[in-house]
Amino acid sequence: MSFLLYTRALQLLHFSLFLGIYLAALLGNGLIITAVACDHRLHTPMYFFLLNLSLLDLGSISTTVPKSMANSLWNTKAISYSGCAAQVFLFVFFFGGEYSLLTLMAYDRYIAICRPLHYGTLMGSRACVRMAAAAWASGFINALLHTGNTFSIPLCQGNTVDQFFCEVPQILKLSCSDAYLREVGLIVVSGCLVFGCFVFIVLSYVQIFTAVLRIASEQGRHKAFSMCLPHLAVVSLCVSTSFFAYLKPPSISSPALDLVVAVLYSMVPPAVNPLIYSMRNKELKDAPRKQLGM
Repeated sequence: MSFLLYTRALQLLHFSLFLGIYLAALLGNGLIITAVACDHRLHTPMYFFLLNLSLLDLGSISTTVPKSMANSLWNTKAISYSGCAAQVFLFVFFFGGEYSLLTLMAYDRYIAICRPLHYGTLMGSRACVRMAAAAWASGFINALLHTGNTFSIPLCQGNTVDQFFCEVPQILKLSCSDAYLREVGLIVVSGCLVFGCFVFIVLSYVQIFTAVLRIASEQGRHKAFSMCLPHLAVVSLCVSTSFFAYLKPPSISSPALDLVVAVLYSMVPPAVNPLIYSMRNKELKDAPRKQLGM
């Protein structure tokens, strides 16, 4: 009886913790979307990409957390086969689109600081819409390939995914067929593309910081750093958590550690990103107050 009560207490703690993180993500990203959409002064490429990032963050956390909370509340761990496939597709879709968008945001900062005279031409409204559409499309294609590959593999080691949501590596553990190597190869290709985006971001910021350090005015340097540091912090958070999740040594892997790492890379960035972007951004903080007439 005491074991059942202890288990139930853990389930309610899990529900409360996930609910708090989810509400923080909804509130933060919702405020950014509302502010950018309603304030015409924020209709610039930087805020347009930030709005898209908030949409992707909301999508990724909404794909996994509500189902996990419902399972904890109703004392179950079940998910249908189609529901699992939908989770894999949507999570990879939003996650892949986010990495592409973060790369575009680095390009936007590079053009704004290193080539300011060409900014209006290179980052016009049509160009921004095309780039954002390409980011969403890349996530869609990536998700389609991974979901199709993963769920075409025969599963012969049970149907229990040892995670709070369906993710590709955990599903591959259930396969005993050599067909899973095809999906592993696709993961490697996707990892190389992500690494390429990471290298592009790093090289962009090397040139950005080189240009910023040449600015004579201290106020100008401060303004440039204020524009770049939030994006750099978000990239660092996303890359560090996801790289640790997928590249950690198998020798230190355990169900408890896998759970913590999955929470870190799937839930923490969507909840923390709005806070990072709004902390040093006066325009973003003032927009909701002006909309409410405060």
